[in-house]
Amino acid sequence: MPLTLTVTEGVLPTGKEKVAFSKLCETFLRWHGLEGNTVMTPNVVGSIHVIPKEHTFSGAEESSVAFIEWKVPSFAFANTEIQQGFFAEATSIVHDLSEGKLAKDKIWINVLHAVDGAWGIDGDALTNDQLKEAISAG
Repeated sequence: MPLTLTVTEGVLPTGKEKVAFSKLCETFLRWHGLEGNTVMTPNVVGSIHVIPKEHTFSGAEESSVAFIEWKVPSFAFANTEIQQGFFAEATSIVHDLSEGKLAKDKIWINVLHAVDGAWGIDGDALTNDQLKEAISAG
């Protein structure tokens, strides 16, 4: 489940980008009841992008921002409780790690759902049912 964390340079103190990424992944797993799942945990992957301020925008103007974007199967983030809980906690994680420099209204989160059958792990295209079965075994 790839996470892309994009932040404006200087929003997080150096080295805190990795902390934010790790905490966001842990929070994702917890909100989905998957802490310690041996199948899911190694498949929570992603990247961190630190972008110069002149290349990040809000309201079509240069601005310090953070974007948290997940690409997941359609059964992830499938109910309002998980969405609301994760989004609030994830926003607080980034805000707190910025030492309050980044306002919460400059932190955006979105979720992209993969088409059923178009989730690849170990070179196999898996359906939602196959993923659920594998996750249940973990």
